[in-house]
Amino acid sequence: MAKEKELRDLFVDTLRDIYFAEKKILAALPKMAKATNSPKLKAAFEKHEAETDGQVDRLEQIFEIIDETPRGKTCDAILGILDEGKEIMSEYKGMPALDAGLLAAAQAVEHYEMSRYGTLKTWAGELGMKDVVQLLEATLKEEKATDAALSTLAESEVNQHAQAA
Repeated sequence: MAKEKELRDLFVDTLRDIYFAEKKILAALPKMAKATNSPKLKAAFEKHEAETDGQVDRLEQIFEIIDETPRGKTCDAILGILDEGKEIMSEYKGMPALDAGLLAAAQAVEHYEMSRYGTLKTWAGELGMKDVVQLLEATLKEEKATDAALSTLAESEVNQHAQAA
């Protein structure tokens, strides 16, 4: 008979999901930075790459705190979002709308991450993992700040450039 799964099991599964996702995002960000035409968007991608590296470190700290092995669990959602980004890089290469598409793909990633980190933070709180809540909150704040910065960049520059061309 299979063991009945509890909230902690769901927490660990979701933690592995976002760990996998962050590793994939870490690999995708340099490609996105290289593909963009906008120096500001390139800088945003490079900044987020450094943040993502720190977020992976935080996730590894969480695994250690909860006495679990840090390993990823295939996340089909992030694979799909990143595939959309690859498609944009291929279909819009050299075109004025490329940066707007890349920025939109990056925001889809941010929204996925914010959803996951918000859920994990809530569950960690319910499971009494105060140290884990603080680590997840730090990452959630970074993801929200990145999303806000991307929105500002889209509205102030990238979308107008795509439209003007």
